[in-house]
Amino acid sequence: MNREVKGLGVKESGTKEKLLALFEENKGTYFSGEEIAERLSVSRTAVWKAVNSLRGEGYEIDAVQNKGYCLSVSTDILSAQGIRKYLKPACAFLEPEVLPVAESTNVLLKERAGAGAKEGYVILANSQTEGRGRLGRSFYSPADTGIYMSLLLRPRAYSPDQAVRLTTMAAVAACEAIEEVSGRRAQIKWVNDIFMDDKKVSGILTEAAFSLEDNGLDYIVVGIGINAYPPKEGFPADVAQVAGAVFQTRQNDGKNHLAAAFLNHFISYYAAGENMDYAEKYRARSLVIGKEIRVLSPAGEKEAVALDVDEECRLVVRYEDGSREKLSSGEISVRLR
Repeated sequence: MNREVKGLGVKESGTKEKLLALFEENKGTYFSGEEIAERLSVSRTAVWKAVNSLRGEGYEIDAVQNKGYCLSVSTDILSAQGIRKYLKPACAFLEPEVLPVAESTNVLLKERAGAGAKEGYVILANSQTEGRGRLGRSFYSPADTGIYMSLLLRPRAYSPDQAVRLTTMAAVAACEAIEEVSGRRAQIKWVNDIFMDDKKVSGILTEAAFSLEDNGLDYIVVGIGINAYPPKEGFPADVAQVAGAVFQTRQNDGKNHLAAAFLNHFISYYAAGENMDYAEKYRARSLVIGKEIRVLSPAGEKEAVALDVDEECRLVVRYEDGSREKLSSGEISVRLR
């Protein structure tokens, strides 16, 4: 999708996006200005303008006489082009759009959904000014360090009860993506938080809209925020004790790879529907089974022990009086150390 951007017309913006796709597919490889111009069917001047525009957005593009231009392998900036190169064929229908900043990717995508956006539309932002978590909480979303992403789904065969499971599906996909890209283990704090080494690195917020005519599902937005790197100034005091990051040092294309890996894993589960057994994978990554927890509800807090996660990804708990309950939603707290 070619969008007119500040300082560039539509045609020049299209040249920039095509150039970025070429660079992303060939990181570390030099191309002469003449070769780029020929490949993109544009003038050398258009190439020069596109290179400068990308540099203005933070891309590290080396220029060497008699060799040409090269996108540095140390570059780690979210882009639709960078994400697409990692997507599997099953994700070909996805349409990612990357914004420098958004109020909230979930809010923005719900607006697009209401205007008729198709299933598979994905909005990612480099930062959020009003990132949202569950129960109205804010989600810290600083620039350059995280992945803030929302995916639009329009499932035809899902009941409202089945739609709830998309959150657990996303949690498994997030763990698998993190493990694939970082090589480190990720775990799930029921129901939607992802932890590494007892630190929260990701949160998931799934929101649904229903048709007024038949009360059926109209669309679902699956939102996920991932702390790729710790902020340079550190996490804010109110989350510093619990927040962590997937990577501790800058990676070659870490954010694009991680975003695409999540989409690859999630879409594989979503496409399989009820035929894909992800509940056992969810259970295997549970951070709370066997631990003492507190179940939080409007009525107050109750001490309990987390016994298991059942086949529907409900949390099975035993209270102090010996009674048991299967929780399909809600909030818990657990002492990790």
